[in-house]
Amino acid sequence: MFHLVLKFYDMKDEKFYKITILLAALGTVFASFLFYNFLTKPSVEVCTINEQVNCDAVTKGDLATLFGVPVSFVGLVGYVCVLAAAFFKNKKVILAVAAFGMLFCLRLTFLELFSIKIVCPVCLACQIDMLVLFLLSTLANFKKPQTW
Repeated sequence: MFHLVLKFYDMKDEKFYKITILLAALGTVFASFLFYNFLTKPSVEVCTINEQVNCDAVTKGDLATLFGVPVSFVGLVGYVCVLAAAFFKNKKVILAVAAFGMLFCLRLTFLELFSIKIVCPVCLACQIDMLVLFLLSTLANFKKPQTW
């Protein structure tokens, strides 16, 4: 595990931005799916597995909004901000948005598991994606500049 961390710690900035763009694009797809589920009733519910594992309880239930704003929309905006920051090569903005996103996702995951006792697989995928973005951006922001 430590070897993997060192490998990412030594990662060049260009590689960091490419990985970040990939992860943010993937997160945008996940968040778009959840936001679409919030807005509509899809004819095919690929995320509904059973009563305890489904997205509808989160996208259409009590956890669907926070202060009147759809949670899935907040996630979508977050991923788009990370994507834009990666294109503009701004590591600090990526870290700030990823930190907020990770805390936001952790709050939602905690409420899913312990309040409504339901797991949303796509929400969990968003959490993992945002956690990886946060870890990578933390390493990228706090590594020592290379001197030649």
